[in-house]
Amino acid sequence: MLVLVLVVLIPVLVSSVGEDNAVTAAGVSSRYEMLGTCRMVCDPYLEKGGMGTGTGTGMGPSTGTTAGTVITSVQAEALSDHSVGSPLPTYAHGLPGKPGRPGKPGPPGPPGEPGPPGPMGPPGQRGDSGGDRTGILTLGGRTGGIGAATYSTVPRVAFYAGLRNPQEGYDILKFDDIVTNLGGNYDGASGKFVCKIPGTYFFTYNVLMRGGDGTSMWADLLKNVQVRASAIAQDQDQSYDYASNSVVLHLDAGDEVYIKLDGGKAHGGNSNKYSTFSGFILFAD
Repeated sequence: MLVLVLVVLIPVLVSSVGEDNAVTAAGVSSRYEMLGTCRMVCDPYLEKGGMGTGTGTGMGPSTGTTAGTVITSVQAEALSDHSVGSPLPTYAHGLPGKPGRPGKPGPPGPPGEPGPPGPMGPPGQRGDSGGDRTGILTLGGRTGGIGAATYSTVPRVAFYAGLRNPQEGYDILKFDDIVTNLGGNYDGASGKFVCKIPGTYFFTYNVLMRGGDGTSMWADLLKNVQVRASAIAQDQDQSYDYASNSVVLHLDAGDEVYIKLDGGKAHGGNSNKYSTFSGFILFAD
């Protein structure tokens, strides 16, 4: 009896195992066709499916159902995408923190290139030329001219006068027709130049002789009582003649300079100024 049962069950079991193997092979083949390039990723799951198949086959009547369930699970798991990991966690954004402390200053950089030259400034004021000199003229000197300060500080002394009325004999000629008298040093009433500022002076005179009687006329320039220049005019054929001369004298305060006849007749000219006397300061002491 036992032998009969075994004879009947063995063919059934062989047939069932053959069908299960066929089903498994068909499922695996279809899975490889579907997965394509995912074969290497899904190979571990095939091994798991083979183990489930073997186990289900040895359990008896429920072998077909178990094998089918294992194959379906393997196919579903193989079809799922295992190449992507778990999703990244989502972080909540908090409030911004306080600003940090300022850092230390860095080392000084190298000096820059020099800039372009600036615009030209306005011209300065002209300086005083020869301000420490007291002279009026500078011929060939270092200054080459008269400085403003020098010119303003040099004493201004000059005079010019004409003889209005005729005189004769040995009188001091009184040139009473005064045209210029800077400094007030000349006195027309006395005919004398009285020095107030010591220095060097220039004087010149021209006296017209009144002729007609055959005599001559002498006119002298005196400093105090000393003759410093003389001039003579001679009467020729009842004509007029001039007696002229000039001098450069150094004078001290109180010195007198004047023109004095030494014989003869001087012709006045009313306002025509035929006879004149003039002078001015050159250098102050």
